[in-house]
Amino acid sequence: MPSANLSDLTEALLAAATKAGAGAADAIAVDGRSVSIDVRQGQLEQAERAEGVEIGLRVLIGGRQACVSASDISARTIADMAERAVAMAREAPEDPYAGLADPDQLARDWDVSGFELADPAPEPLAQALETDAREAEAAALAVAGVAQVQSASASYSARRLQIAASNGFSGGYARTSRAVSAVAISGEGLSMERDWAAESRCFQADLPSAASVGQLAGERAVARANPRAPKTGAYPVLIDERVAGSLIGHLLSAINGTAITRGASWLRDALGTQVLPEGLSLIEDPHRPRISGSRPFDAEGLPTARRAIVENGVLMGWTLDLATARKLGLRSTANASRGTSSPPSPGVGNVALTQGAQSREELLRAMGSGLLVTSFIGATINPTTGDYSRGASGFWVENGEITHPVNECTVAGNLRDMLLRITPANDARAHLSHVVPSLLLEGLTLAG
Repeated sequence: MPSANLSDLTEALLAAATKAGAGAADAIAVDGRSVSIDVRQGQLEQAERAEGVEIGLRVLIGGRQACVSASDISARTIADMAERAVAMAREAPEDPYAGLADPDQLARDWDVSGFELADPAPEPLAQALETDAREAEAAALAVAGVAQVQSASASYSARRLQIAASNGFSGGYARTSRAVSAVAISGEGLSMERDWAAESRCFQADLPSAASVGQLAGERAVARANPRAPKTGAYPVLIDERVAGSLIGHLLSAINGTAITRGASWLRDALGTQVLPEGLSLIEDPHRPRISGSRPFDAEGLPTARRAIVENGVLMGWTLDLATARKLGLRSTANASRGTSSPPSPGVGNVALTQGAQSREELLRAMGSGLLVTSFIGATINPTTGDYSRGASGFWVENGEITHPVNECTVAGNLRDMLLRITPANDARAHLSHVVPSLLLEGLTLAG
């Protein structure tokens, strides 16, 4: 569906909301299509294609709001949606902080083309995706020690989004994604070990070869063969780049405006204090070209901008949408996100942590004896205290050298203390939305 039709849909939703008695409203329309291909044992296992348009409407009556959504875009459905939303809003609890942006807060004159979020290349044929999946599987099976490939997949998606509101805002953009992945297994029976590799890019031309993805999955699975339990005690832990972003993710969750306004965050009293080592910064940049988390405006029509979340180790601000900002007496950081069936809420897109001067291998040598974590399993995290415990697997390091794989262990500590002691490597991958290198932490508790 052309993007002009999405604009017509959002305007129709707003008009219906006004007619039904809404004091204010915003609308969202999403046109998406996706194709995914899975192969197994050299045969096509599954092929899926999905496409359609979804619409969502939020109405406000005073401080009361309600959201409705549908996948039918007929005029009758739009009218019914508006009437239902208004009826729901009249029964909703009052929220004095709910409301649209003031007109002078809205984004204007953005250049979507500069973000390069939508690949102009034609949609790949299903046969091309199947070829990618087959190449990934074959490359994984070619690695000595790989017993089987659990799955090999390739996919493509394209999505158009349009947001409009009764305050005068209207804007939209398109986004594409091309991905390939593989899951390989080494060993037999009870000694089987599994690992994976995956790559995704906005532009198809930027995607690494499917064979390189499959080979990496195979090599990772073989490296995990014959694991042992680790030693129990306090040891340094190096969190590999492929999972290090999860640690920074806990920090981002703790500074989310929703958690702060509820008082349910272990960083609720940390604004303006040291939360990372001196010299480290965490920067949000929603304008990086060809990156999945980039966008010219947020879900409330506010202009996005680069900001320092942490600067030189000091926490500079929360992540806010309009409602959480109003509750705290602050300004929105233009971090509102939303789906078709829910109101806006704060969320972070692209972030990058300052990289260090040493490679992962140099940090391994510096740590002496300890654990290199390459995957996490589950988590027990107390959101109000920051107490942290996660199942982990990876490799044991002795005298700076990897000696054997490790599984069935638990890594524990307190997030506030852990983040103050991180030493970053220099191996972050620049194409990711969260650019976080491997992180060395001293003195965590390991339990085998």
